[in-house]
Amino acid sequence: METKVAVISIIVENDDAVETLNTLLHEYSGHIIGRMGIPYRERGINLISVALDAPADVISALAGKLGNQPGLSVKTAVAGV
Repeated sequence: METKVAVISIIVENDDAVETLNTLLHEYSGHIIGRMGIPYRERGINLISVALDAPADVISALAGKLGNQPGLSVKTAVAGV
């Protein structure tokens, strides 16, 4: 199956969402290339980037599940390669 490279950007606005976030990322860990998290303490939020190499439907499924969680803002960028 053809895969795509993507980055999912996540803003964690509510710490109650962290457990679900980590559970979902663990569920999709086989497709994750890397993850970077930056706490922005002055604003009380966390910024997370997750790089993936996965089929388009897997990328969409993860982004959709994350986007449906209260306290998370999610955007996805997919490479054209």
